[in-house]
Amino acid sequence: MPSTKNASVRRRPVYLDYAATTPVDPRVAHQMSRCLMFDGHFGNPASHNHAFGWEAEELVEEARTQLARLINADPREIVWTSGATESDNLAIKGIAENATRRHMITSAYEHKAVIDTFKYLESKGFEVTYLQPNRSGFVSPETVAAAIREDTLLVSIMHANNEIGVVNEVGAIGQICRENSVLMHTDAAQSAGKINLDVKTQCLDLVSISAHKIYGPKGIGALYVRREPPVPLDPCIHGGGHERGMRSGTLATHQIVGFGEAARICREEMTVESDRIGKLRERLWSHLKQVPGTSLNGDAVKRIPGILNVGFDRVDGETLLMAIDDIAVSSGSACTSATVEPSYVLRSIGVDERLAASSLRFTVGRFTTEDDVDYAARRVGEIIQVLQVDRV
Repeated sequence: MPSTKNASVRRRPVYLDYAATTPVDPRVAHQMSRCLMFDGHFGNPASHNHAFGWEAEELVEEARTQLARLINADPREIVWTSGATESDNLAIKGIAENATRRHMITSAYEHKAVIDTFKYLESKGFEVTYLQPNRSGFVSPETVAAAIREDTLLVSIMHANNEIGVVNEVGAIGQICRENSVLMHTDAAQSAGKINLDVKTQCLDLVSISAHKIYGPKGIGALYVRREPPVPLDPCIHGGGHERGMRSGTLATHQIVGFGEAARICREEMTVESDRIGKLRERLWSHLKQVPGTSLNGDAVKRIPGILNVGFDRVDGETLLMAIDDIAVSSGSACTSATVEPSYVLRSIGVDERLAASSLRFTVGRFTTEDDVDYAARRVGEIIQVLQVDRV
């Protein structure tokens, strides 16, 4: 295991929970600050009769273009939302609102924002097929193809899983959907800005994206809605007809500008950053796998750079989390961290309940250092070995 110098003077926990949220990049914060005070661009983008509104609208549209470039979309296909959860709801409920076809397909390990929305639609008379991922963590295109029926309206399969980081072949799934005249939605909250996402070549109709996963502010997201041919999407929020009638509400200029700047940075630095983060993840795994009884959850290769989900045999997960109070990690999605049950994502890929309960998600990111990784690996290794002895 790696050695750590000056551990006793470490004042702040090591942050390895970038999949839950990321700190705002200073470059993003700087651009946002220009849109808050009277001497900046604080106006309402919908105020079309004076310069304050015009300036704000110009910045909003610039940010829309920046995000569109990140995913190879037309800026007119970007709809601002409050986050990926709202984007998922708008995509799924918006498609279902006036649909005549009543069958939908998703997977058993989607984010709760997707699963709970489909559960809601089931209460309204829709039929939903929940596909099981394989033991490596993939939902195969062949499995999706086999589930499509004549009355299938929508397929929603996440691009990268938020707990294990495995990347699905959404391009192949999108092509299958296109050939069968079925709409394709993907939750790309964990993948956008980290790996290639091209809405045109991957045949995607609806894509959910979140700013706070890519070093932008919380409280702002976006939904890509294909323009040609148009996707029939009904709004979930009414009142003013903003965002071409798809999402009403005053636009938060500072948050949108921050989202745009974050997207710009990701597009320009993705290759170099992904390589660096991937190497840090492998460095962490090379240390952790030396601990007896350690196993990797999900495929070892086809995953986004930062996420590492590790099972520790003969260890209680909650006890482990409490013991490593100087390292910020999680036992699953931040949206389900209040529960004590084993991760439904891990159970869906065949991890037994005992090991699923003792698994941790580590996520490295833009501001993670080699020292952070080495310190975390040493601390986790020491604690696990003590806990394993206690359970013998």
